[in-house]
Amino acid sequence: MGDVDIDLAGERVRLLPERALHWERAQTLVAADLHWGKASAFRAAGVPLPAGTTAADLARLSSALRRTGATRLVLLGDLFHARAGRVDRTLAEIAAWRTAHPALEVLLVRGNHDRHAGDPPADLRFGVVDGPWPLGPFRLRHEPRPERDGYVLAGHIHPGCTIHGAGRQRIRLPCFAFGAAVGLLPAFTEFSGTGDIDRDPRGGDRIYVVADGEVIAA
Repeated sequence: MGDVDIDLAGERVRLLPERALHWERAQTLVAADLHWGKASAFRAAGVPLPAGTTAADLARLSSALRRTGATRLVLLGDLFHARAGRVDRTLAEIAAWRTAHPALEVLLVRGNHDRHAGDPPADLRFGVVDGPWPLGPFRLRHEPRPERDGYVLAGHIHPGCTIHGAGRQRIRLPCFAFGAAVGLLPAFTEFSGTGDIDRDPRGGDRIYVVADGEVIAA
């Protein structure tokens, strides 16, 4: 896997192509916007979509945990996409994933979807808090608003960066984006669109796209 190490708020962190951030010193993996059950919620609304998206995302999450050896997982909001997505099949897949990681500490920092979809079932043993949640020099929250007393890691935006090639070729890829006070993580789920982010015109932003199992500086 093509990970990238960067310095952030005085700490060394690793950006993973699984669309998560690993802070090794704290043995913590951070991911945003999992949107579990999104396809199920769409099917409940009459939109014909294939099953299996949550299972695929859970397998990728397990891969990131296995590769890093993280003992804590912090989720930056929007865990479930909607209450309609909390169907038996999806909940069973998540319960099986949790059983496979019994010692893992999991913390959800609530996002806007969580307020409507509800907190995770108690048997998953997830801690749940409102942001910002302090972790060393970082302040973890869902929506990307600066905090006076720490560097913010957030999601919500589903950041993407458009890469231009020869001629009129272009592709938009999910990305990590780090400004002076706020860092954005890509949506962890692959069943999601991306929104182009604006670069700092002074060139102060650092952007890293995720493509073909690699994290690449843009």
